[in-house]
Amino acid sequence: MSPRLRSALSAVLIALSCLLVPFGALAAWAAYGLTDTGRYVTTMAPLATDPAVREAVVATVGDDIVREVDHRIDVRRMRGSVAPFVHDAVRSFTQTRAFRLAWDTGNRVTHDAVLRALRAEDAGDEQARPLTVDLAPVTDQVKRQLTQDHVPLAARIPVQHTTVPVLPAAEVTQLRKGFRVLEVAGFWLPVAAVVFAVAGIALAVRRRRAVVATALGTALGGGLLALAVTVGRSLTLAGLPDDVSHPAAGAVYDALTSTLRTVCWVLLGLGLAVALTAWLTRRLRPARRARGRRGSAAPASDPSPEPTRVRA
Repeated sequence: MSPRLRSALSAVLIALSCLLVPFGALAAWAAYGLTDTGRYVTTMAPLATDPAVREAVVATVGDDIVREVDHRIDVRRMRGSVAPFVHDAVRSFTQTRAFRLAWDTGNRVTHDAVLRALRAEDAGDEQARPLTVDLAPVTDQVKRQLTQDHVPLAARIPVQHTTVPVLPAAEVTQLRKGFRVLEVAGFWLPVAAVVFAVAGIALAVRRRRAVVATALGTALGGGLLALAVTVGRSLTLAGLPDDVSHPAAGAVYDALTSTLRTVCWVLLGLGLAVALTAWLTRRLRPARRARGRRGSAAPASDPSPEPTRVRA
């Protein structure tokens, strides 16, 4: 194979590798990071202490309780006085250990339900069902606290299976197909990126330059992925309805993408470090060779000649 053809093939393979780096990292994060229930619960656990998330829970659960009381008990004239007590009770409950346990349990149950729906483990056919989250355990805990605090009519609060929609049936069907593709891409895209990089460096006529190009391309991919995560946050929050707490949604987005942002910085730092190391070794090696040549070319010191003896 001619050197020109080798250089062309090497450039194509390295370009493909650098292009696949951000997509492979994103697919691997979604396919393996978000689908691990234990890791997901651990990631979401700190949000139980986030003020924005707590206030979102207070608004959602408190409004549901007041609405149920209003529908089932003739206390419309007392609603203005009961609602603050209910919201204060929910707010107090979000600061307890019981809420943190309920938060972890709810996330675990919801995550398992979503995975079963996406993987069609709970369905015998392709017909998907909408996913909902049951808030009855949280409502029951609030009712008990209200009763202990001697809030009027607290004992008569109905504990209904208050459900919050997570995914409509139509979206479940679409996401199920995409999830199967994502599981395959999450494994093969990173593998393909590594294989293309190794093949491109092996075919290169000047391998040091190929290593530098691959490293810089990897760093660029990590930087672009970090930028995409930041832009995605803004677009996600901008597309939310007005009744959804944007600070709480932002906290959830940041928690879910924390691992992905770490991967972005690792790719950026590793790529720059490898490129800098290759450049420094290229600069230092000629200097060492030059010093070696000058040392070997220096003439050896000849002994001083003996003085000429003049015979009388």
